[in-house]
Amino acid sequence: MPTPKKLNGTVIVTYRCNARCSMCNRYKAPSRPEEELTVETLRKLPPMYFTNVTGGEPFIRTDLKDVVRELFRHSDRIVISTNGFFTDRIVDLCKEFPNVGIRISIEGLEATNNAIRGLPDGYRRGYETLKTLRKMGMKDVGFGMTVQDCNAPDLVPLYDISNEWGMEFATATLHNSFYFVENHNIIHDRAAVAAHFEKLVCALLKSNSPKKWFRAYFNHGLINYIYGQKRLLPCDMSFDTFFIDPYGDVMPCNGTKDKEVMGNLNRQTWDELWNSPEADAVRRKVRRCTRNCWMIGSASPAIRKYLPRPAWWVLRHKLRALLGLKPYSMYELPAVRALRDGQVTAAELDALSTCERADAVTDNGLSAASRAQLAYSTGEAIVAADPDVRGTP
Repeated sequence: MPTPKKLNGTVIVTYRCNARCSMCNRYKAPSRPEEELTVETLRKLPPMYFTNVTGGEPFIRTDLKDVVRELFRHSDRIVISTNGFFTDRIVDLCKEFPNVGIRISIEGLEATNNAIRGLPDGYRRGYETLKTLRKMGMKDVGFGMTVQDCNAPDLVPLYDISNEWGMEFATATLHNSFYFVENHNIIHDRAAVAAHFEKLVCALLKSNSPKKWFRAYFNHGLINYIYGQKRLLPCDMSFDTFFIDPYGDVMPCNGTKDKEVMGNLNRQTWDELWNSPEADAVRRKVRRCTRNCWMIGSASPAIRKYLPRPAWWVLRHKLRALLGLKPYSMYELPAVRALRDGQVTAAELDALSTCERADAVTDNGLSAASRAQLAYSTGEAIVAADPDVRGTP
C-alpha cells in the first residue's frame, strides 16, 4: 500500500481571543468552548509535514498541551501562533515540548504594538515571553508581524531585534476574509509601506542564511500583493494544504471571503472528507479564485512545490548582494513602477484589493450556536468573562 502524501495543515483550536487588534475582528466573534475541537477529532487527522496551531488565541485553551501532544503524533513539525500574553502557560507547554515552534505576534515597537493589538502591556509581555523561551534553550521562537501603514516604519527595527536574539521573524500584511471578520483592511500609502519591505528584503538577502534568502522572496511577494497583483506562484490550497476550524469544518484556507467547507471531521473520516464531492467542489473554486492572497500558509508550500522559480529569483538577487550592489528594488515589479510613473492611480489599485464597500456584510464563520450567543452579549464581554481567559479554574 503506498504511503499517503503528507499534507500541510493549520488547526484553528479556538476563535476566542483576548486581544483587540485593529486589523482583525475575530475577538468580536468567539466560538463556544464546548464546541471546540476535541482530541478525539484530532486523532482523525492525516500525516502532516507541518502544522500551524492558531486561533483566536490558542493558549486560552487550558488543554492545549493535550492538543499538541496529539498533533505531534501526526505532524513532523508544529508552530503555535500566539499573542504571548499567557506567559506561564506558554513556558509550561514548552517544557514538555521543547521542539515546538512559537511565533508571538508583535506589531511594532512598544507604543505601536500596544495601540494595534489593544492588549495592556502587550509588547512587554510578548517580548519577555520570547526572551524567557530563548533562555530556556528554545530554538524555534520568534516574532510575527502584520505590516500596515501605521507600523511599517518599525518593520526593519523589529527584524534587527529578532537578529540580536537569534529569533525567527515572520511577516504578513493586511488581508480581508471571514477568518479575520473584516473586509475593510487596505494599505493606503503603498509606496511608503513597500519601501520598508524593500529595506527588509535587502537585509535578508545580505544575510548568510539561505532560509532568509527565501524569506526575501516571500516579502517580495507581499509587495506584489499590496499592489493588488496576481500571485507570484500558483495557489494549491485544498490540494496539499488545509485548515480546520474549531467546529471540525475543513476548509481550503483562511483567505476566502466566506467560509468554504470541504467536510466536517467530527462527522466524517479523513478519507471520506478529503475525497468527497464537496471537497472537489471547493477545489474547483480554488482554481477560479482571484483574491491573490499571499499569506505564509499558502505561499510557503508553493515556494517548496514550485522551487525553481523562487530559487532563480534568490540566485540572481543574492549574486547582486555578493557583488556589493543593492540586492533588490521594489521597482522590479511593474505595478510599483506604474504607480510611480502615473500610469495607474491609487484608486485603480484599490479596486484590485479585497477591501469592500462600507455596507458589505462580513461572514464570521461561526456555528449557529456560537452566533446565537452574540444576541445576548458582545464577543468581548463573553471572552472577558471566560474562566479560561481569566485563568481561574
